[in-house]
Amino acid sequence: MWSDGSKYVGDWFDNKINGQGLYTWLDGRSYDGSWKDNNMHGQGNYTWSDGRKYEGEYYMDKKHGYGVYYWADGRRYEGYWQNGKQHGEGKYILPNGVVKIGLWEDGKRIRWLDQLNPDGTSQNNFDNYD
Repeated sequence: MWSDGSKYVGDWFDNKINGQGLYTWLDGRSYDGSWKDNNMHGQGNYTWSDGRKYEGEYYMDKKHGYGVYYWADGRRYEGYWQNGKQHGEGKYILPNGVVKIGLWEDGKRIRWLDQLNPDGTSQNNFDNYD
């Protein structure tokens, strides 16, 4: 247990968090996954106390590579991340089953590429720059 009330259970090497482990913050957040030199690094699951969560890859404490981000209201983003931000092609999935495929750059959506409706039909005739 740390002085701020957070705690870590897992592997250590050279007096640093390294390997697999679970870190829990006092405010209810937690990260369960791979660590390298005290940084989230590799595959892991980060959970917030309000119901949000991220399952995917990390590189030196930032979301990086493929991952899925879940909002508490049922929405989710499945796609690529770079330096902690959505980057590249991804899917934005709504609770009603609509899947919007888009392109992100540095955390901002650049354009929608397609929309898949719950019935399987495609709707790619909307404004790509909305």
